[in-house]
Amino acid sequence: MLEVESLRSGYGRIQILDGVSFSLKQGEVVGVLGHNGMGKTTLLRTLIGQIRATSGSITFDGKAITGLSMYRRVRAGLGYVPQGREIFPQLTVLDNLKLGEEVRRGTSAIPEMLEYFPVLKKLLDRQGRALSGGEQQILALARCLVGRPKLILLDEPTEGIQPSIVDQIAEKLSELSRALNLTVLLVEQDLHFIAQLCERVLIIQKGRIVAELPAAKLSDPAVVEEYLGI
Repeated sequence: MLEVESLRSGYGRIQILDGVSFSLKQGEVVGVLGHNGMGKTTLLRTLIGQIRATSGSITFDGKAITGLSMYRRVRAGLGYVPQGREIFPQLTVLDNLKLGEEVRRGTSAIPEMLEYFPVLKKLLDRQGRALSGGEQQILALARCLVGRPKLILLDEPTEGIQPSIVDQIAEKLSELSRALNLTVLLVEQDLHFIAQLCERVLIIQKGRIVAELPAAKLSDPAVVEEYLGI
């Protein structure tokens, strides 16, 4: 589904990604772990096209997308839920969902997503700015999913969310990945959350993937100390 080879990118003259290589199979949920400043968010932004790759290649669903615009990557089936949600605060929940659906044609997926996320049903007329952090995160995820992506890039979905909502999001993501055969690349700092969802975890340090671990290994304090120092 996704093949990344020797990917480099950054901000101006500052290089952040330094030759990242990995691959994802269809239907996999794979985590990315690393300290702040190691390149996790930059990786997702480069994959979705917000940041231009300076070298290397990205192949998605059998097609080279390295030079494509963000819009064309989304049309091809890449979805992105950024850190901080970035919903449209002045728009209602329903209008946020409608905007997410602009990338696709055909029957609306909004009714289906409201069944997956019933908490949004009673909030459809409410502005995004009036939602709690957990409700905003659920909206951001639903807004992405109504576009029917094949692969979701998910950046720090538990940030600033109360534990009960975090558990709901983990349960719903697991359900959706199976039901829709979604591939997910998940950047996250919550080890419990990432272990619940992922089969394997990529460790990123200084812009490079330095290790790949089974998610079950995250319960081993020695492994966590070796790779993350926490």
